[in-house]
Amino acid sequence: MPIRYIHEHDDWPKFYWDDSRVIGALSEVRHLQGRLLGRMEALGLSLRTEAALQTMTQDVVKTSEIEGERLDADLVRSSIVRKMGVDVGGLIVKDRNVDGIVDVLFDATHHYEAPLTEERLFGWHAALFPTGRSGMQRIQVGKWRTEASGPMQVVSGPYGRERIHFEAPEHHRLRFEVERFLAWFNSHEGTDPVLKAAIAHFWFVTIHPFDDGNGRIARAIADLALARSESCSLRFYSMSSQIQRQRSDYYDILETCQKGTPEITGWIGWFLRELRMAIIASETTLERVLNKARFWEAHRTWPFNERQRQMLNRLLDGFCGKLTSSQWALLTKCSQDTALRDIDDLLNRNILARESAGGRSTSYRLAFPPLVESTP
Repeated sequence: MPIRYIHEHDDWPKFYWDDSRVIGALSEVRHLQGRLLGRMEALGLSLRTEAALQTMTQDVVKTSEIEGERLDADLVRSSIVRKMGVDVGGLIVKDRNVDGIVDVLFDATHHYEAPLTEERLFGWHAALFPTGRSGMQRIQVGKWRTEASGPMQVVSGPYGRERIHFEAPEHHRLRFEVERFLAWFNSHEGTDPVLKAAIAHFWFVTIHPFDDGNGRIARAIADLALARSESCSLRFYSMSSQIQRQRSDYYDILETCQKGTPEITGWIGWFLRELRMAIIASETTLERVLNKARFWEAHRTWPFNERQRQMLNRLLDGFCGKLTSSQWALLTKCSQDTALRDIDDLLNRNILARESAGGRSTSYRLAFPPLVESTP
């Protein structure tokens, strides 16, 4: 029996769900949102901005990782800093592919009150694909997919044994489908904005109106709705990071619901659970920002050169991997001898400590106790 996708049902897109299975999770998410915003408000502008900078950097990196694309976190942070107008010094070279996804997420969250329109979506899509290509393939940029694009299918498996997970509406339906979606999204029909974020994400990625980039744009639309739910343009938690951690489950629940009826309790329940986890995980970012502020306050009269400040900030921001003298030299663009002098100075002041492994693999960490990851 052929599969009947959700958009082929007569009552599409009249989504419905079981309130009794959703209301508890929604109430908890709303409580966590309010508590987090209250804590951030008490921090002051500079610390709020730093927390938002870290969160958005993570969001940009992870929303691309979900699609199999790895971005350099330093390039991402630099691009966001420029967009936010924050003076942190030491900005690095621009990358138009990085700037594109930053522009999309920045526009979604910092202009959350503006209507979502066809032209706005086209602008986001053009920003994601500045060369007009997805990898080696030329695609329609800033336009809906066309008949020439062929069937829009989500496929896995080797050539000749492909498995079709989902097939989106045909191209001739797209204008009507998108107009209907935008009219709902911009309306004030009474749906809780957090639920609206969940529904919008699912609805848009199901329509799949572009040749590529639909997932990233769907997640940006959800971020826009979440910003509306909080009346706040600064983001302090990353839903994309949580989705990336649960990437396999994410695709599984999408496939399950896209092969069902417009009853989407399963998707909404999953979205709310992962949103709860994303907000809880933001405690780690908050603690890291506070640790960083405490460190620089405690050492405000101590002399540091620019290379030392740069590397200490990396460590305070949660540097991944082992920090060696070679990495120090590479990242600060100095000689190995200069790197060793910088490191020895910090060792002598008990700011850095050597890891247990020595010899040529000697690495270093901050001397004070590391941040303990928060758990739910």
